[in-house]
Amino acid sequence: SHTWFWNLIQNDFRTGNIDFEGCMRLLEKMQIPFDEDHLKHIFKKTLDKHTGDIISMDDFRAIYRALVHRPEFEELFKAYSIDGKILPDGQLLKFLVKEQFQTEANETTALEIIMKYEPIDEVRTKRMMSLEGFIRYMNSEECSIFKSQHRSIYQDMNHPLCDYFISSSHNTYLIADQLMGPSHLWGYTSALLKGCRCLEIDCWDGHNNEPVVYHGHTLTSKIPFRSVICVIDKYAFMSSAYPLVLSLENHCSPKQQEVMADCLKTILGDKLLSSPIGGEVDMTRLPSPEALKFKVLIKNKKVGTLEQSLLRIEEEYHGEIEELSESESDDRASDDTLPPPTLRSPSKRKGERRSSLLPQKKPKVRKTKIALALSDLVVYTKSQKFVSFDHSLQHQQCFENNSIGESYARKLLRSSAREFIAHTARFITRIYPKGTRMSSSNYNPQEFWNVGCQMVALNFQTPGTQMELQDGKFLDNGGCGYVLKPEFLRDRNTTFTPRNVGGYSKPMSLSIRLISGHQLPPSSMSKSNKADPMVQIEIYGVPEDQTRKKSSVIKSNALCPKWNETFSFNIQVPELAMIRFCVEDEVSLVCNEFLGQYTLPVMSLNTGYRKIPLMSKEGIKLESASLFAHIWYY
Repeated sequence: SHTWFWNLIQNDFRTGNIDFEGCMRLLEKMQIPFDEDHLKHIFKKTLDKHTGDIISMDDFRAIYRALVHRPEFEELFKAYSIDGKILPDGQLLKFLVKEQFQTEANETTALEIIMKYEPIDEVRTKRMMSLEGFIRYMNSEECSIFKSQHRSIYQDMNHPLCDYFISSSHNTYLIADQLMGPSHLWGYTSALLKGCRCLEIDCWDGHNNEPVVYHGHTLTSKIPFRSVICVIDKYAFMSSAYPLVLSLENHCSPKQQEVMADCLKTILGDKLLSSPIGGEVDMTRLPSPEALKFKVLIKNKKVGTLEQSLLRIEEEYHGEIEELSESESDDRASDDTLPPPTLRSPSKRKGERRSSLLPQKKPKVRKTKIALALSDLVVYTKSQKFVSFDHSLQHQQCFENNSIGESYARKLLRSSAREFIAHTARFITRIYPKGTRMSSSNYNPQEFWNVGCQMVALNFQTPGTQMELQDGKFLDNGGCGYVLKPEFLRDRNTTFTPRNVGGYSKPMSLSIRLISGHQLPPSSMSKSNKADPMVQIEIYGVPEDQTRKKSSVIKSNALCPKWNETFSFNIQVPELAMIRFCVEDEVSLVCNEFLGQYTLPVMSLNTGYRKIPLMSKEGIKLESASLFAHIWYY
């Protein structure tokens, strides 16, 4: 194997020894991910042995080994190798079955791994693996903690839309906070590239009859509605083929609503769904994501029936407007607010006694003017004001969706979780952050997923645990933005509730041995490559599954901290549970600094020796940092 290594690097040493820059270039050429601070540290340690700031081939080999030949990998390799140098395909197969629990692995599996990862020709042709190949395999996606089967679409996509959790964003046009932050097309691009399938567009009248998108009554900048639709047209199906819902928060006059309708039709063309698929007007069941592939759906208020819409579309009518009346109760203002309402107070009946000392608000009746041209584009996603679960059960159609603010939704899930679940088993329900979150902070989406809410809308522009849960949940099912809800949240007669899981629990006993970390980001306090890392492992799910365990702190080692600690979890409802690994630097006893994290669904955990990638605060993968753990469950 020495010859292999020398052949690989000698070209770079042709003109003599190399410096730090040359060392970095060579590692990049060899496709070895490294953190500059850590490499600098190893480089300096090697230089301590002699003067100057250039290294020889022997020095480079020492640096390579310090970075790549991790003792925890060598130990595993030696346990299965015959002579400590080579791993024949039969022994690799044993490792796969015994350690990685890949019970269905066979000789072909082992051979494919050797062909793919073994860099030394003469070892590979003998159907064997060297330590070099084994390390490359252990660092590959195949050994990631996230199940490779779940990286592609594996769920049945033929259920009605309401049977899925749908990746949803709130105030998609903002990239900072809600009061002053810029409205920016990048908000739409980045959400779409993340696989988001429900975008919010806040529309207002603009100059020259051109509607604009911004956060009404605030100082956020304005972008033309037309530009937003162009960006959506371009990126809609780049990350997912499944339907994209545009949730219009419509404050425009009828005249500009017509401009909106025209934009949607001309820019989106065939992508825009404007009549039921297959010409069917059977509206007793929502179509499936599969049936709506590559379609954009408009979510907005609608007047009249679908049949009337279809007749009008045939007649190519123009410029008609209808009024929509609805009474409004106090704190439940829907976020699908429409243009400035005209108010009318209902006459008070004589002799009506005030039931409390508090002055009571009279229900206002809002009159909303809506352009039929826009109304007619709404097919399966009609915004319907939420009155009560009972009211919905009696009057709501399957293509009518409710938006409920987080505070009211939280009240409902505490007081009537069973009715909430019966509701979400039938109707698409969107939850949105309360308006008082001026800094665009987020709420915990988990409690709303627990009761089956399909569209739990978050501010994608705001990093934090809430967004990490969102990103982790939708890694599942190929990252397509649709995740099938567990059976007990789809069944209309379910008796499941998050606080009383009853017979729906499928307990999982999960054991995680946290072995080590590698090239963790150094602390911002450190002048070199140091940190005092500790790992928190958190479970999010139904209330009784919520838990957090902490590892010990490893002092001043971010390059290769070793924990070797085992954590056990008993999870009652694994189908709803998420697991989050968070690495922090202990700055002081009361203060920790975030270094990196990884969140994924418990059901997507791989067993055996696994590499845990780490993401930055902003959700970007840290290329060289990872944790190493052994995962086992039954």
